[in-house]
Amino acid sequence: MNTISLKLPKALNAKLAVTAKRRGASKSAIVREAIEDYFARNGTAPSLSVAELAKELIGCVDGGPPDLSYNKKHMKGFGK
Repeated sequence: MNTISLKLPKALNAKLAVTAKRRGASKSAIVREAIEDYFARNGTAPSLSVAELAKELIGCVDGGPPDLSYNKKHMKGFGK
């Protein structure tokens, strides 16, 4: 296996270290996996759904009515 060297900003290095520790893998293994994934997608961004992009936001609001999407009383005055 060949060796390369790269410079990472502190924030990215911290994310890499946390991910490696959480997964019980080395930072090198995480970087290799990310590079393989990048080339498997032909250098394109991953296709994510809206739910995947907003996963940190889903369910983060407390106290609102649970039925806004289908209860007509909450829609009075909208769309007219």
